[in-house]
Amino acid sequence: MAGRTARPERGSATRELILATAERLFAEHGVHAVSNRQISEAAGQGNSAAVGYHFGTKADLVRAIARKHADEMEQLRVWMVADAAGSTDVRDWVACLVRPFTRHLEAQGSPTWYARFRAQVMADPALYQITVEESLPSPSLRLLVDGLNRCLSDLPATVQKERWAMARHVIVHMCVERERALAEGSSTLQPSWDDLATSLIDAIVGLWQAPVTPRP
Repeated sequence: MAGRTARPERGSATRELILATAERLFAEHGVHAVSNRQISEAAGQGNSAAVGYHFGTKADLVRAIARKHADEMEQLRVWMVADAAGSTDVRDWVACLVRPFTRHLEAQGSPTWYARFRAQVMADPALYQITVEESLPSPSLRLLVDGLNRCLSDLPATVQKERWAMARHVIVHMCVERERALAEGSSTLQPSWDDLATSLIDAIVGLWQAPVTPRP
């Protein structure tokens, strides 16, 4: 009985170890530069096929990493979105976009690799689509998008879409700057993740409310 209980627990621990190792290697070297064999070896797995056994393809592994973080950020976002319900203040909704990400990174301790992992994945259309698919089921994210779009209903749809893309890149790449600096022990632009979040909210509110140059 004890043996049957221990085996699933060992399997779960191995999966978590592989996930954490893959996230770190992907963040440091790029997704396509790292093989499943290298991940297995770095995770201390004697079987070089351990990644395939537990997750399948590299795309499946990326999906598992994305899902793990998406689930954890959903828990942070849901109460913020509930507090913002009905607000017509752009800043309230931008805070719901920024702070779950920075608070999630802060909760991971240091060093973290998730921001750099996200940046690597964002550069690859197929892998980025995986992260989009993992975020689509999020009820709080759908409410956030609807709430912010309602505040900015005067913006043309094409401009809204473009500025959503800008906001995503600003958030991820500024978090990459801080994450990398913390990992290297170098100075950071802001003293804390909370301070970075406030700075990001200021900038993104300005981005959303910036004038739109008429186009011929």
